[in-house]
Amino acid sequence: MLSRIDSELARRVRTHALPITGMTVSGPGGATVSADYAGGFVGAAVTRCHLDQWLLESATRAGADFEAGVTVNAPVLSEDRVVAVRASHRSTQYEVRARVVIAADGRASRIATAMQLSKFARSPQRWAHGAYFTDVDGLSGHGEMHIRQDGYVGVAPLPGGLANVCVVRARPHLTHGEPGESVIVRALATDSALAARFTRARRVSEVSVLGPLAIDSEGAGCPGLLLAGDAAGFVDPMTGDGLRFAIRGGELAAEAAINELNSGRSAYRALHARRMGEFAGKWRFNRVLRALVDSPRALTLAARAAHAWPAPVTRLVGVAGDLALARRTAFAPSGVEG
Repeated sequence: MLSRIDSELARRVRTHALPITGMTVSGPGGATVSADYAGGFVGAAVTRCHLDQWLLESATRAGADFEAGVTVNAPVLSEDRVVAVRASHRSTQYEVRARVVIAADGRASRIATAMQLSKFARSPQRWAHGAYFTDVDGLSGHGEMHIRQDGYVGVAPLPGGLANVCVVRARPHLTHGEPGESVIVRALATDSALAARFTRARRVSEVSVLGPLAIDSEGAGCPGLLLAGDAAGFVDPMTGDGLRFAIRGGELAAEAAINELNSGRSAYRALHARRMGEFAGKWRFNRVLRALVDSPRALTLAARAAHAWPAPVTRLVGVAGDLALARRTAFAPSGVEG
């Protein structure tokens, strides 16, 4: 990834990121497998507030205009083609016209929803509860995924001794009205493998609650509109692929927009085909993992098998980290976390 971005952004990531050398995966009953990324590949962990700011500054250096505080409310159509967006800034309402609109306005995209291109999935319905902690014992250069009968807990080490802790639970395992902080505290306190590591830990951020996680997408756009990021569909990112999907999806949308501007032909169908070719295999992989988590019996059997024969989990770490892709392109696309 660093070979595709400007030198200042690359320098910042290299200077400030925490190296991530592999993954530790645990399951019910204490089965735990750790594996380094093969071939000497190393990921990079940075906080999202830093990464987002660096990406914004990189975009403006490349010539993009940025207006803070603008809300995009709806698409504007002419003869079934998106020709503008309706926006507001404070109390001012106005339209922004464009030959091609790229909607990258998140998993609850107003543009994609208005065009009936995306909707919340009926199943699975999971909620993520995340926060930053300090003084977590036992952190290493590995990202962590702790799969349990009622969901999973991700622990991502970050620079400065921080850890990004995310507890994901399905609706049947959530108490109606329970605050996000309580969900995290309860999950850690009742987990025999994690509780002791968090006895000194302090939460140093607000708790973010996101859900339901899954968003179904009906395509990658329509005439005049291209989708990027979570607006183009959102999957439960058990393998930490969220940023890879976002950044690579943004590159694909940009390439499609350039092709449409140069040719005058709508590019949304070609973009959908490119996204399927790029991501479909990983989406299937993630669905298999989600199905495993949803089946207590299968999860227990997998945990026992992993304890006796860790090689498949070591292979899983390589697939989750996109190491085959990294070898082809000389960068590790799944390695930026936080």
